[in-house]
Formats: sequence, structure tokens, C-alpha cells
Amino acid sequence: MAASGSRKVIFAALAGNALIAATKLIAATITGSSAMLSEGIHSIVDTSNQGLLLLGLKRANRPPDRSHPFGYGKEVYFWSFVVAILIFSVGAGVSIYEGVRHVLHPEPIHNARLNYLVLGLSFLFEGGAWLLAYKEFSRARGRMGLLQAVRRSKDPATFLVLFEDSAAMAGILVAFLGIYFGQLTGWIWLDGLASLIIGLILAVTAWLLAVETKGLLIGESAEPEVISGIRLMTKELPAVEHINEVLTLHMGPEFILVNLSLDFRDTATAQQIEQAVAGLESQIRVEFPRVKMVFVAAESWTRYSEQRSASP
Repeated sequence: MAASGSRKVIFAALAGNALIAATKLIAATITGSSAMLSEGIHSIVDTSNQGLLLLGLKRANRPPDRSHPFGYGKEVYFWSFVVAILIFSVGAGVSIYEGVRHVLHPEPIHNARLNYLVLGLSFLFEGGAWLLAYKEFSRARGRMGLLQAVRRSKDPATFLVLFEDSAAMAGILVAFLGIYFGQLTGWIWLDGLASLIIGLILAVTAWLLAVETKGLLIGESAEPEVISGIRLMTKELPAVEHINEVLTLHMGPEFILVNLSLDFRDTATAQQIEQAVAGLESQIRVEFPRVKMVFVAAESWTRYSEQRSASP
């Protein structure tokens, strides 16, 4: 997914969450609802998260320099991981604390209708942001399933917003049910239970996001189609005797580093090898625009095999 699509989704979520957070906190102050307070904190965390994602996208666009010759593309992965930590530590932690406290020491809710109104409007706003995030993500994933697309996505910004909005909508429903059934049955501790469940939803969401962004932060290879396409191009070169290895690494959502180990024919001249490498690099860049750098190492298959077998 292009960075412009990611920014559009993030800006929409940022604007919506900022308004929702203020509304929820006002309602929580007036009504004394623990679930509403948890939802307000949830929205504050989400708003902060969008800001961190925008910061990550901005810093990731800095050009390469001496200290970072491959650029700063992985900044977006780092800030996405920070977002997952914030959701868990602040969003889930405070919600669970408030839930336990209100279950043990329940307090009555005043003016429950205000809570219903705020939750209903919040659901509409969150639903609009979720729909935009889902459309952008669906456009990028093509025919892949949702989970498969998340696992293979190299742009965490959009699926992170999609996860956040999904958790937010689930939290709103839980808060509504907790307040409603608390009023209906007179069991006012259900409001605290709803807050506790919201915290658990956030904790699970944070864990899933942390797992996905950790892989990107450590370093993931390009998609199998990219690797197989590069192999096919290389195999067609007359000067190449054998393809030893094709290594790829995502340095950012739109930056793929390619390292090829090739065994060239003994009869190939230096000029033929230079032309083959130059042509291959140009062909790869045209076919796969996200490939920004290509390194080719000339290495005999025998020596390569010996080194591989000697490696622990």
C-alpha cells in the first residue's frame, strides 16, 4: 500500500478518535460510568497512536546518509511496535484496573441515556474510520485472506489502524451492554465488568500487533512472488551458470534490498558479466519498483556449497 493511502487512513482515524475521546470523557465525568471512562482512555490512546504512526511515516521518508546508508524506512516499524506497547500498557492496563476497582466497589451510573447517545455516535464515527481502513487494506491485499494479508503485509500502518478500529467498535458494544444490563438488572457491577472486558480486548489486540510488527522490525523477506520473479529473470541470463542464493530484506514498506549470489559461466568475459548484472538490475527495478538496491556477488557453486555446509 502506498504511503499516501496509509496517511489518509491515519488522518481519518486521528480526527475521529480525538473527537470521540473528548466526548467519552465528558460523558464519563457526568455519569460516573467505569466502562465509559475506559472507552475514553481507549480513544485517547488511539489518538496518540495515530500521531506516533504519522511521526514514524515522516521519519521513515528521510533520505539515506552516512550513518544510515539504507535509509530510515524501518522507523515506521519501530513506532508501530511502540503503539502496540502503548495499547497494552496504558489502554489495557488502565481499563483492567478501572474494571477490577468498580467490580469490587461498584458505583451507580447517573444519566445513562447520555452514555447511550455518546456510544451510539462513537460507533458511527469509528465505523466510518474502520470502513475507510478496511477499503484501503482490501485494495492492497487483493485476493488474499484477511489473516494472510496481515501476515504478509509490509506496511503496518493500515492494518494497525484496522485492528485498533475493530477493537474500538468491540469495546463500544461491550460498554453499551454493560451499562444497559447494569441498569436493567440493578447489578451495577456489570459496568465494571464491561471495563474489564474492554481491557482484555485491548490486551489481545496489543499482543497481535506486537507479534506482527516484531517480525517486520527484525527483518522480513520480500513476498514469494518477488523472489520467484527475480529467480526467473536471473535464470534466463546466458552468462549465469547457477543461482546460489536470492536474499531479500524489507528496509521499509516501499524499500526492498536484494542480494544475489551467482555462479557465472567460466567462458563468460568480464564485459559480458558486467552487462548481465546491469541488465538484470534494470529489469528487476522495472518489474518490482519497490526494489531500491541490488547487490550481486560472483561466487562458484562449489565454494558456496562448502561455505554453507561449514556454517553452524
